[in-house]
Amino acid sequence: MNEVKMHVGVQGIGTSKIELEFLRRHGVTHMDATVDDINVETLIRHKEEAAAQGISLEMIHYDPAKSITLARDPQRNEDIDRYCKVIENVGTAGLRGINYNFCVLGHQRTPSTPGRGGSNYSTFDLSRYDNNTLSEAGIVTRDECFDRAGYFLEQIIPVAESYKVQMASHLDDPPAPVLRGVERWNWPVFDGLKRFSELVDSPFHGFNFCCGVASEGLENPAQELYKIIEYFGEQKKIFNIHYRNIRGGLHNFQEVWPDEGDLDMHKIARTLRDVDYPYMLMPDHAPEHPDDQAPQGVSGRVKQAWAFQFGYIIAMIEAVKKERF
Repeated sequence: MNEVKMHVGVQGIGTSKIELEFLRRHGVTHMDATVDDINVETLIRHKEEAAAQGISLEMIHYDPAKSITLARDPQRNEDIDRYCKVIENVGTAGLRGINYNFCVLGHQRTPSTPGRGGSNYSTFDLSRYDNNTLSEAGIVTRDECFDRAGYFLEQIIPVAESYKVQMASHLDDPPAPVLRGVERWNWPVFDGLKRFSELVDSPFHGFNFCCGVASEGLENPAQELYKIIEYFGEQKKIFNIHYRNIRGGLHNFQEVWPDEGDLDMHKIARTLRDVDYPYMLMPDHAPEHPDDQAPQGVSGRVKQAWAFQFGYIIAMIEAVKKERF
């Protein structure tokens, strides 16, 4: 049997001493970093700062400009050229990839709801959502969303191939037929992800796959999610995993602690193991609590909530390793 290579990671955190020591204390040795800028020298500095603490800086997060997602010409082409330069810099600095969101309409939520221990859960309830007011994007069809994504990918993926940079797209959050006039490209979830993955044919085009977001667009995530993970894992289209749980599903859900939601997190880890997924499993969002505050001047991920999730992920990885050998 092949060695189990997946490991705990983190996204959206810097390389200060406080942040890196926080990661090391909790067993995290791989990261997607928040960086000062995207010049090669700066990326290398961040990489070296992480390495000095025994942490591998694998990726950064860098979203395309609104001119790209909203198809605003002629600015769109200029910003795609700039994005290609970012890919070049990431590859030159020796990083594995870029996590990004291709969102015509960004993250959408309704007011949070109470959770265990006085925490608050990020929540979406379509019945409480203003779906009649258009966003700045206006009315955008699903086909138009795919056209815009394809236009972007056709230009950046050849550069990514040249510099061996994995381009990992997050899923629109949440998936839904229409939100504020925009048809989400990742709904229906399985069909949308297949279509997105086939916009260009390249081993450097794939997903920052969020188990939570995928589940948010399913009628019965506790039954449906694992086959989706298996399919894209076998296709080698998953470059990163957001390993989080929800309660609910399409049009009505809460983002809960990993051990109390509807998803079988052990089954997710086992599925990833069985498709030989070799990269990071990381928390994405975490429930909030007023007593759990990050130190001033560092990432909001330097919190108890994130430490708990790191330990949970490490335990799950160890569990499925021992089942296999």
